[in-house]
Amino acid sequence: MKVNEKKIIQNKINMTREIEILKSMTVGQLMSKYREVFGEATNSKHKQFLIKRIAWRMQANAEGGLTERAMRRAMEIARDSDLRVRASTECLNIINEANNKNNATADLSTYRKEIFMPGMVLTRKYKDKTVIVTVCAKGFEYDGNIYRSLTAVAEAVTGTHWNGNNFFKNAIQGMEGGKK
Repeated sequence: MKVNEKKIIQNKINMTREIEILKSMTVGQLMSKYREVFGEATNSKHKQFLIKRIAWRMQANAEGGLTERAMRRAMEIARDSDLRVRASTECLNIINEANNKNNATADLSTYRKEIFMPGMVLTRKYKDKTVIVTVCAKGFEYDGNIYRSLTAVAEAVTGTHWNGNNFFKNAIQGMEGGKK
């Protein structure tokens, strides 16, 4: 057996052992391990997802990841597409801090701030009526009332529970430049 083959077999044995250890961890421990392996926190609390992602990264680290050619090709593909639909948490925190210094009343902090800015207007047709919603610093204004979320606006319009993003999907996609 060649040295390289022995190394591959040993890596597989080590990865199997590591995966068994990951499976025995709690979600909190997996979240800590994720931070250790990826260098950033995760919001996921889905145990199987965390195990797969951590194992994938550990294997990539052990075996060297993608080849240089594959990395170049990935970069070529990435140039033509948006890799991140949502800004990173760190970036959003910096923006939030700057906004809080300039406007102490801004409260869109937890609601898709990469898309919604105060003053923007969303429109949608619903049952032969045009629904017009204005984004405010404290939420969303519709029909003279301020709502905390688009879901609350959608419920006020329809009288039933709707996911606000789905209800205003076309208006939101228009603001994002047609991204899906």
